[in-house]
Amino acid sequence: MKRTLDAAEPSPVFLSREKRQRLALERRQAAVADQRRSELPTPPPPPHDPPFSCRHYPDRHRDRRGRDQDRDGREKDRAERAREKELEAIREQYLGGSKDKKPKTVARPRDRFRLDWASTDDTSRVDAVNNQPPHGALLLYGRGFLAGIDRREQKKAAAAALHKDAAATYDALDMRVDRHWTDKRAEEMTERDWRILREDFGISYRGSRVPRPMRSWAESGLGAELLRNVDRAGYRKPTPIQMAAVPLGLQRRDVIGVAQTGSGKTAAFVLPMLAYIARMPLPTSHSEADEGPYALVLAPTRELAQQIERETVKLAACLGIRVVSIVGGKSDGQSTIQKQASMLERGCEVIVATPGRLLDCLESRYAVLNRCSYVVLDEADRMIDMGFEPQVVGVLDAMPSSHLKPENADEELDEARTYRTTHMFSATMPPAVERLARKYLRNPVVVTVGSAGKAADLVTQNVVMVKVQEKMPRLKRILADLGKDRTAIVFCNTKNSVEKLTHDVENAGLCRVTALHGGKSQDERMASLDGFRKGRFNVLVATDLAARGIDVPEVAHVINYEMPSSIDLYTHRIGRTGRAGKKGLSTSFLTLEDTDIFFDLRQMLVQSNSPVPPELARHETSKFKPGSLPGRPPRRNGTVHAYH
Repeated sequence: MKRTLDAAEPSPVFLSREKRQRLALERRQAAVADQRRSELPTPPPPPHDPPFSCRHYPDRHRDRRGRDQDRDGREKDRAERAREKELEAIREQYLGGSKDKKPKTVARPRDRFRLDWASTDDTSRVDAVNNQPPHGALLLYGRGFLAGIDRREQKKAAAAALHKDAAATYDALDMRVDRHWTDKRAEEMTERDWRILREDFGISYRGSRVPRPMRSWAESGLGAELLRNVDRAGYRKPTPIQMAAVPLGLQRRDVIGVAQTGSGKTAAFVLPMLAYIARMPLPTSHSEADEGPYALVLAPTRELAQQIERETVKLAACLGIRVVSIVGGKSDGQSTIQKQASMLERGCEVIVATPGRLLDCLESRYAVLNRCSYVVLDEADRMIDMGFEPQVVGVLDAMPSSHLKPENADEELDEARTYRTTHMFSATMPPAVERLARKYLRNPVVVTVGSAGKAADLVTQNVVMVKVQEKMPRLKRILADLGKDRTAIVFCNTKNSVEKLTHDVENAGLCRVTALHGGKSQDERMASLDGFRKGRFNVLVATDLAARGIDVPEVAHVINYEMPSSIDLYTHRIGRTGRAGKKGLSTSFLTLEDTDIFFDLRQMLVQSNSPVPPELARHETSKFKPGSLPGRPPRRNGTVHAYH
């Protein structure tokens, strides 16, 4: 029975791939047709013709019927096109895309141009028909011509081809070939030349109505007598800070000068100050002298103040300008302040002083500043670091406030009045100095030469990671290689370290050594400095007292036997060498106890392309700013040492 039922059922038929695709296509077409029929709207019943619509207007009825037929034809065409597109999509889905399509061709760039000569033709040959020279530019790369083409010679040739006399009458301005600014006179300089000059010397300004820098002492406008003194002092060419600051000082503008150590900042403010005093009437009576000096220079240390005094006296020769230095520490058997009071009583035009001693003289009525209208703060950041900000403020407040310029830069100045000119010079610009400048300077021009806080480019920096017990053997090897004729400064952090190291070096017999620190008397300090300058000693072991402003010519080597606590002190230390355009060398002994300076020191070495010791580069504190290391508390502020 089961076998009979199985035989009655139809046996399965095998369909090939083509038949299956054809059946699927037919089913899809039937489904689409059914869907379209269901979507077609039901035609509305024909409207009832109004009376007389066909009988009275047969032509109108015929036109409406034609429009209906056209509309029906357009709808059929759109439906047919949509059906064909849908069928084509079905074919591509089940049967694949058409294989007879040709790939899209893109024309190559060389196929877009049709040249009128063959690729084998030599187009550089002379045209015999027109007798024209070969085409092509005579390139002169490396000779200062734009794209290596001498535009002047091309124009001469073009003018001569037109007329034999045309080259001589050609526009001279158009024929001009630009020269370097060093080959031009000042009146020939363009704005581009001045910009190149500032870039060559690293000079940048911030302020309004800034005069152009001077290129030489002859263009400075200082006056014949001052120029002769400059020549006698051996200043052949102005340094970048002098090029920028002297024209500003001659215009009585307030200036903030930021330059590297050893850049000649002293002459940059002394020369405009002397030019101003030379135009003022000298006191003819004792009562006029009691009004005080015309100019005041404040310095942080006695040594720097006396150095500025010597430089001012040298540049003020034959001008009749008297210079007095007011500093503490002299012991010559007479009260120092009484001797300085007698010098002030005789009268002077310039006072060079330290803030503390000058404030004592003002409070004791030995000195007055009623006539002072030219103020210079040298090494202003050092004075703030040493805690002299209250003394500086007290001295500036002792001057007449009526001499201050108006805060509005556009307000016209009264020519009959005397206004105060204030200059601030430093190698760095911390926030405390900026706060002081905002209070006492009026619309200053900020002159920056190089980068603030950056070591001089002429100093080669060597940093060596050592252990504490390895310092002395290394120092002895360096001093043995130094020789007897070259000079060096060895820096320590405390006066006890200076005394001990001086004793050890002296016992080794390697050099002629002397010491300098704040624990010595003024006479002893002056004797050490004079002996070092005059060559009786070739090695000076000192604290940071000698790190700023001490100008000793031709210091060949600076050695940081003990590293300072801040990068600013490091910058000033190594700035004792590489001065006045000469190259210098610095060597620093770095230990694991100097982690406070690791980050800043590594940044400075990288910026100056100096080698970084591997131990310093791998240390974790050299990779983070102090106080930003995860899991570490911020470091404490370093101790500020004040030297009297």
